[in-house]
Amino acid sequence: MTYKFLKPATIVGIDISEKMLGFGRKKIAKLLLNNEIQLQQGDSEAINFPSGTFDAVTVAYGVRNFQNLHRGLSEMLRVLKPGGKLVVLEFSRPRQNFFRALCNVYMRIITPGIGKLISKNREAYQYLNDSVQKFPEGNDFLTIMNEVGYTATYLKTLTGGICTIYCGTKSKA
Repeated sequence: MTYKFLKPATIVGIDISEKMLGFGRKKIAKLLLNNEIQLQQGDSEAINFPSGTFDAVTVAYGVRNFQNLHRGLSEMLRVLKPGGKLVVLEFSRPRQNFFRALCNVYMRIITPGIGKLISKNREAYQYLNDSVQKFPEGNDFLTIMNEVGYTATYLKTLTGGICTIYCGTKSKA
C-alpha cells in the first residue's frame, strides 16, 4: 500500500468551546507552532470556510457530540476539496463479550466516579458513556457517511474495539 502524506502549510482547528481552544493555544505556543497551526472558534455544523477549502478534515472524539450528525458530516464534505478525505476517530463498543462487559463497567461506574473525584463533575463523565452508547457506530455510521455523499468509506477498529477510525472521500466528480 502506498501512503500519500499531506504536508500542509497551515493547519486550521475549530472548536465550539473557547475554553478548549485556550488549552490548544497554550500547547501550540509551547511547541512554537503558532505559524503552522491556527485555532478558531466555530461550529462543525456551520463551518465558516468556503466550499472546497481543505485537503483533509479530521475529527477526534467529536462527531458523537454533534446536534445534527448529518448536517455536521455534510458541512465537512462541503469544505473538502474534490478527492479530499475525512478521517474520524470515535469511541465504540467492543464486540467481544468479555471485553465489552469490562468496558461497560469501566464507562458506567469507574469513569464517572473518577470524574467526580478529580473534577467534581460526575455528570460530564456520565455524558461520555451516554454519548458513546447512543452513537451509531460501525456500519451504521458508514451508512450515514454514504447517505451524506462520502465515497470509498471504510472503518478500522482499534484497541479491541474501544475506538474506531472511519474514513471517507469526497468524489472528484
